[in-house]
Amino acid sequence: MAEKRPTTSSLGRIVKIGSLMGRVGSSVATERAIDFAFSGRTKQLRRTENLVKNALRIVETLGEMKGAAMKVGQMLSLHESMLPPEVAEVLSLLQQKAPSVPSEVMRYEVEGALKAPIGELFADFEEEAYASASIGQVHRATLKDGSPVAVKIQYPAIDRIVRADLKNLKRLFQSLFSMLFKADFEPLWGEVRDRLLEELDYTHEAENMRQMAELYADVPEIIIPRVVDELSTSNVLTMQFVGGIRPRDAISDRYSQELKNEWGRILFELQVRGLFNDRILHADPNLANFAFLDDGRVVVYDFGCMKRIPEKIATGYTALVRAVLEDRRQDMPELLLELGFFRSGPVPIAQELIDPYYDLILEMMRKDPPYVFGEDEQFYEKIMELGAANWSQSMDAHFPEDIIFINRSFAGHFGNLTTFRAQSPWREIADKYTRIELD
Repeated sequence: MAEKRPTTSSLGRIVKIGSLMGRVGSSVATERAIDFAFSGRTKQLRRTENLVKNALRIVETLGEMKGAAMKVGQMLSLHESMLPPEVAEVLSLLQQKAPSVPSEVMRYEVEGALKAPIGELFADFEEEAYASASIGQVHRATLKDGSPVAVKIQYPAIDRIVRADLKNLKRLFQSLFSMLFKADFEPLWGEVRDRLLEELDYTHEAENMRQMAELYADVPEIIIPRVVDELSTSNVLTMQFVGGIRPRDAISDRYSQELKNEWGRILFELQVRGLFNDRILHADPNLANFAFLDDGRVVVYDFGCMKRIPEKIATGYTALVRAVLEDRRQDMPELLLELGFFRSGPVPIAQELIDPYYDLILEMMRKDPPYVFGEDEQFYEKIMELGAANWSQSMDAHFPEDIIFINRSFAGHFGNLTTFRAQSPWREIADKYTRIELD
């Protein structure tokens, strides 16, 4: 993708989002108007072509905008199992290689933050971005001692961009939320806002990396790059460069299913250990935040979005998982109530609403043979159908704001495991970490 400077003014970003919505809406309306004229294979090809066209529009606009707006596009792309493969392929560009900002702009940001010319700071600094994301991009470099590093640099004015996006997105999501739920929107929005704002502080991310590196010091399967403290500030983060197999290649046929199963197991164990044991969760499941090694190890990147789990929430999830493992479905309404899921009253969620979801999770936790993510081609369709069928009874549902990034993280990783078609002893892993919590 070509280099682009992000639009920074609040008005300009509102106009861009409005224009995108107008173009996509017009395209959908036109397609529906002429849809009746086609049938069979021709109709399906036309629909896919239109979806790909609109996906390209979304990638181009949100990729240029960066900030919180681009985060929304990345969240959409995480649900690739719900999308036609052609559309998922286009949206995945928001994860893999968003349009980069010109290198001279990023050099200026580095020199301003570290208060020295690039040549004095690094023996070598690559002009082309190695990776681009929503609030910054990464350049490879070499330290004076010859060590390879990755330099993560925030886009200029990104703080103002994100804060402007949050104001605009709050209006949009508050309107949508009020159509779906009667619960208080403010605490939920506060959780989203706080996590996004935390990502603006690379000092905070560096501390997250150091904490995670300490937690996983004795876990050889997980690699966490080391922070170079003397070359890091609140908007520049320099870290050890640890390369690996990129996700697009890792999911390809060149690697064995056994290796993909191992990568999937490590990703799953990272999540369940984070929730039940360490109570700090890597909460950005974008597969581009990981790299893979052919000996089965996984490299973890991007520690800006981390969710610290309150004790009550960790304990509540533990009780829910234990109930599934021990097949105590009758306990679920009360356990959900204790966790903070209920209908106005408060009234426990009805058993008949819980059972279909419970059955899906129970199947995922089966013992022999272990569940293969992706084996049920209709899994996401079933989830959507359940949501549509229960929508009217769910409007007055209440839930704790802490679950937003927990559920987003697990849902995203279930999508990642589906991409790998991973099979591992999920039940044993869940049992291991929930028993640690209970002990």
